Amino acid sequence: MKNSEKYFEGPIFMYSRARGFFFTAQFAALNWISLFLPGQKKFLKNFDREKIKTVDRSMLDLLKEDAANIANGVYPLSVLKPEPPLQHIKRIPGILIDGLSIYYRRIAGKTTIFDKKALESLQELPRYYRRNFHFQTDGYLSKASAQLYEHQVELLFHGAADAMRRMIIVSLREKFGNTDGNGLHFLELACGTGRATKFVALAFPKAKITAIDLSSSYLKEAALKLDSFEKVHFLQADAAELPFKEENFDAIYSVFLFHELPFDVREKVMLESKRVLKKDGFLGFVDSLQKTDNPDLNIFLENFPASYHEPFFRNYIENPMEKIFKKMNLKKIKTKKGFFSKVCWSDK
Repeated sequence: MKNSEKYFEGPIFMYSRARGFFFTAQFAALNWISLFLPGQKKFLKNFDREKIKTVDRSMLDLLKEDAANIANGVYPLSVLKPEPPLQHIKRIPGILIDGLSIYYRRIAGKTTIFDKKALESLQELPRYYRRNFHFQTDGYLSKASAQLYEHQVELLFHGAADAMRRMIIVSLREKFGNTDGNGLHFLELACGTGRATKFVALAFPKAKITAIDLSSSYLKEAALKLDSFEKVHFLQADAAELPFKEENFDAIYSVFLFHELPFDVREKVMLESKRVLKKDGFLGFVDSLQKTDNPDLNIFLENFPASYHEPFFRNYIENPMEKIFKKMNLKKIKTKKGFFSKVCWSDK
């Protein structure tokens, strides 16, 4: 059943704020260092103060809602368990070194640079995937990239990335109610290093979760981090060509997948998801806001793809996912926004 413990919302919110300040300080320090690198200033945008206030309010609203969800038992307090401080601190030099590599690729406009080991796996992967997403070293195709990824994403979103990921749990709760997941089988598309996988597994500890991704390096990192979760299984697979029989899963979800896909692949992923989803099953995702979701934040969305090499992002923000849901004849389509993300879900 759902977590029965109740907690005070205020202390949870304050913890999340303190965590956010910690990542914001790191982000500010990296930005300050980058000012001394030639050519970097063109990527550092100055936004209107009122726009910045809008962003801050949006982030605070998300953190407050996340704290309320924990206090009310929507998902357990354990989702906030921090990693050992020394482990976090030891990663920072790697973040700095990778930041310099990102800088040189960004200035040179190079987006297909990989080491020898990563190159060996490229031919097995879809063409759109063969790039340095975010200009990061080896894209999603190395152990080093996988070890830094979650930390880098939290820097980008000032410590609010986890709260955005957990939005998927709220929609799953609405579908499945007060349950520990017993008898349910979930499929997670593009699980990456397993951060969202862990949150869902903590909220639904008896649900079986099959988590897939294209990157063997990221899957290995995910399996290492979630090795104590016996009901979570990882598999290398393409979300656009799922290796499962029809009507096999009770729920299919993804977290920050669709903005990295070309439009035609987005549709293929939706078709495949619908094929392997049980009748009246749950289909949902958390991803970036789109242009029709919160016009006050559109200026930030428009700046993002150039600064972080997201080649399909502009097309994504201009083509509402709700239209694809309707095209697939999915039922009871719902959406909810939080900071720079939105969750969208429906029944088959």
